[in-house]
Amino acid sequence: MPLALFALAVSAFGIGTTEFVMMGLLPNVADDLGTSVPTAGYLVSAYAIGVVVGAPLLTALGSRIPRKRMLLLLMALFVVGNLASALAPGFGWLVAGRVLAGLPHGAFFGVGAVVAARLVREDRQARAVATMFLGLTVANILGVPAATLLGQHLGWRATFLVVTVIGLLAMAALARLVPHVPLDERQGLGREVRALGRPQVLLGLLTAVFGFAGVFAVYSYLASMTTEVMGFGESTVTVVLALFGLGMTGGALAAGPLTDRALRPTLYGSLAALVLALVAFRFTIHVPWLALVTVVVLGAVGFMTTTPLQMLVMRKAKDAPTLASASNHSAFNLANAGGAWAGGAAVAAGWGWTSPTLVGAVLTAVGLAIAAVAGLLDHTAPAKGTRAGTAKGASRVVAGSPQESTGADRAVPEVRGTASPASGS
Repeated sequence: MPLALFALAVSAFGIGTTEFVMMGLLPNVADDLGTSVPTAGYLVSAYAIGVVVGAPLLTALGSRIPRKRMLLLLMALFVVGNLASALAPGFGWLVAGRVLAGLPHGAFFGVGAVVAARLVREDRQARAVATMFLGLTVANILGVPAATLLGQHLGWRATFLVVTVIGLLAMAALARLVPHVPLDERQGLGREVRALGRPQVLLGLLTAVFGFAGVFAVYSYLASMTTEVMGFGESTVTVVLALFGLGMTGGALAAGPLTDRALRPTLYGSLAALVLALVAFRFTIHVPWLALVTVVVLGAVGFMTTTPLQMLVMRKAKDAPTLASASNHSAFNLANAGGAWAGGAAVAAGWGWTSPTLVGAVLTAVGLAIAAVAGLLDHTAPAKGTRAGTAKGASRVVAGSPQESTGADRAVPEVRGTASPASGS
């Protein structure tokens, strides 16, 4: 794997840290700015709004900007957003800073995924994308707990100042390690929008919205479950969240090679395993050691869905994958918001702290059903001209690389034959 993936992973680490650390800092922020914890919770939503809006908007605006320069511009906006958050004089300014910090999130991962795939051989593209996402999972193991402790002892502003420094280091790594990635001359905003509107791309995005919502229906209330149901003290919450992060890392490591070998079976398997794990958690949560094991499993199978979902929309968007790739992160954040709302609604209805597990299972089952329908459509109603297009593009496929059973899911044509010398391919 090329060193450029390290730069992308460092960037992902910073992004993941600032995305999730606010959940642990809400009481500190509320006390310091003189507001309630529920009101401070809007800061989590503000970041998600930034992601949902920024992913398609910034990707569209940067459709003709060279990839490396686009990554640097997005990370610069991330730095400005976190610095603005650290220096915010009041709650309203902090909300604005969180929106600003969230704007480049989806666009960065969207462009970064395309760049990561382009740096390696076709049969290693999913592994390259998963390597970038490792930064996001490591953030949940190390970045978020460390940043939370820092904020609790030195103030929440110190946390965002540190994240700002991480962003600057990521920019330096991107500038030094990521090679120039030329744009396809045929590529443009119109082509990207048309690719985004393809039925299979939209079905992939819808799968992400429902399938991943099951994860956040539980994750959003894992701290309360730890103290209210598992019977642990508040000091154990950080450990439980770190265990979830360990599971996420394991899932990311497994998802890459599995997705390279068989994309749709990996997607079906991970979603089905997530449904089963969520249902099982409803019962294992009452046995402390079993609950901790299930938390690791939930993190693993939950995050194992992200790589195949990312590769699916990129491949279905074919020759214009960047906007679809970025929009996938809007879908993930809609899943975060929707899952948290659905899980919270169940608790508010008096169904108890274990109810989000079953709510999450239902949401993920819907995502699995959508994925199954999309897969069935691939086999029963192939796109018009697919046969001709496959034959025409046969010369662009790396010989001997493992593929799925349908030609429609083959690698993104944009990445054909563009392995970087640094990749060793």
